[in-house]
Amino acid sequence: MGATERYERYLAAERASGRMYRALADLTDGERREALLELAAIEDRHAAHWMALLHTAGVAIPAPADELEPGDADVLARARQLGLDAVLGDLERAEREAVGTYDNEPDALPGMSDDERAHAIVLAGLASSAADKDDVRGTLNAAEPWHRTDKSGALRAAIFGVSDGLVSNTALVMGFAGSGVSSSTVLFAGFAGLLAGAFSMAAGEYVSVASQTDLFRRELRLEAEELREKPLEEQRELELLYRAKGLDKETARRTAERIMADPATALDTLAREELGLDPDDLGNPRKVAASSFLAFAAGALVPVVPYLFLTGVGALWLAVGLALAAMVLVGGTVGRLSGLGVARSALRQVLVGGGAAAVTYMLGRVVGVGLG
Repeated sequence: MGATERYERYLAAERASGRMYRALADLTDGERREALLELAAIEDRHAAHWMALLHTAGVAIPAPADELEPGDADVLARARQLGLDAVLGDLERAEREAVGTYDNEPDALPGMSDDERAHAIVLAGLASSAADKDDVRGTLNAAEPWHRTDKSGALRAAIFGVSDGLVSNTALVMGFAGSGVSSSTVLFAGFAGLLAGAFSMAAGEYVSVASQTDLFRRELRLEAEELREKPLEEQRELELLYRAKGLDKETARRTAERIMADPATALDTLAREELGLDPDDLGNPRKVAASSFLAFAAGALVPVVPYLFLTGVGALWLAVGLALAAMVLVGGTVGRLSGLGVARSALRQVLVGGGAAAVTYMLGRVVGVGLG
């Protein structure tokens, strides 16, 4: 692509973004409106630069469009219908994807890449000002315990682990029991399924959380490097964030200056505000792996226990009874926490888990007859 073609493409993109930000600014007021208009003004400056280069190259400058691009028009229509907060996340993601547009452009002005990056920061701040309502809801939830939330995901993971272990090992035990093998073989198979499933789940969770933690730490290292190399730009990002949250210019400036005075505080704040990370809680893969192992093993142990003390049909029926009772308990717990309803959730768990066990039992019978 030739230089003038690039200029024209950049110009069209900057103009489109400016029109979009102005249209969104008309839907709000106060500091949010000012922040959006400031973004539009930055786009205008960028557009002016590309127009100047086109003029120097002797190329006629295209007339600006009067209407929004089709995609932008859809976003604006959604914002009008659902409110500005409904589209801020999409806009932020789009800006983050476009952050590197000018990184390798030799004719871009110094700071243009940083301006584009600042757009995503401002939109993140605008979105987080809406997300602050979630903090209020969190406070209310603490005072009103009937609002049940599990933002950490630990409870969900524990319930899932127990349910997975219970259903999968009950099905395995029923399959072997249906085949007519000895009770000692069923017991061995049950413990093998317990250990295999628990180790598999623990390993999967460890790798997943460890990889995520490594990624988060890399993001923090990069942010720390930017703080050392570009402290003024990072301070400007903080100012934009706080302005987007509703602070006036002077208050945002003073707040950013106080935070930047302490590098550790600045890194912690930027990690939370810009990256959405909690530096004190990036994830513990060992802890997650251990809890996943124990949760799965607890569920998987239920249908195995009867075969430690009984044999034959007695062990089979006790295993079925314990497994069904455990499914009712697990399903009911999920229903109570989610608000779905204890009975409905328990019934769903029994139908799914019991159905899987019944199918494998019948398959075991067929295989057992065939082997006989």
